[in-house]
This record gives sequence, C-alpha cells and structure tokens, in this order.
Amino acid sequence: MGARARRLASPLAAGGLVLVATVALAVRDPHEQGSWGVCPTALLGLDCPLCGSLRAVHDLTAGDLGAAASSNLLLVVALPVVVALWVRRVVLLSRGPVPPVDLSRVPRGAWWTLGLAVVAFTLLRNTGVPPGPWLAS
Repeated sequence: MGARARRLASPLAAGGLVLVATVALAVRDPHEQGSWGVCPTALLGLDCPLCGSLRAVHDLTAGDLGAAASSNLLLVVALPVVVALWVRRVVLLSRGPVPPVDLSRVPRGAWWTLGLAVVAFTLLRNTGVPPGPWLAS
C-alpha cells in the first residue's frame, strides 16, 4: 500500500462505516417503536442531546429537513460542520502528510461554547419551556 493510501485509510474507513450506518437507517425506519432497540435515557423519561438522532438521520436520507430538525435540531446543525471538517481532513491527507489532530489547540472558549450549547439544548428540550416543543425528540 502506498503512502497516500495509508494516510487516507483511516478517514475513508470511518466514512465508509458512517455510510453503511446511514444506509441501514434509511432502510430500517427508526420511527417504528423498538426497531432499533430502546434508549436508556428514554426509559428515564429524559431526552439526552442524542435522542432523536436516528430518526433525524433517517429523515435526512429521505430529504425531509424539517422532520430531521424536529427530531434532533442539534444533529442537523452539527452535521454540516462535521462533514466539512472530515472533507477538509481527507483533502489535506490526500495532498501529503499532516500532523495528527491536536484537540488541545482548539481554543478553550470554543469548548465552553460547545458544552454550554449542548447543556442548554438538553435543558430546553426536557423542560418544554419556550422556544417550544420542537426541541423535543
């Protein structure tokens, strides 16, 4: 295997796994009760930040952005960012060697902002206070 193939193996394998999972979600509808098991937080009557993600991915594969946002708005907002970062990494690796991702170089404020956004999203979707029930899974 050449140097370029070795550099690209890991991100392309990760992309392949995500593609397989996405196809599985497109084929087997998570809107059907119990089709993908039961979420432990749902047993407690709570919606975690990931609740509704399977349904949101299924809705995105069907091209229904509104339904996806209704299932998990956080995922719908974060997904384009994650895809853009993945594509950027693949492009950089295809051009030549690059240093490993160093998360310690991400500004502390960015981590705090992300954490606060996830906590706020979780609290809003579990309390049902305005801006409304569309935050629920």
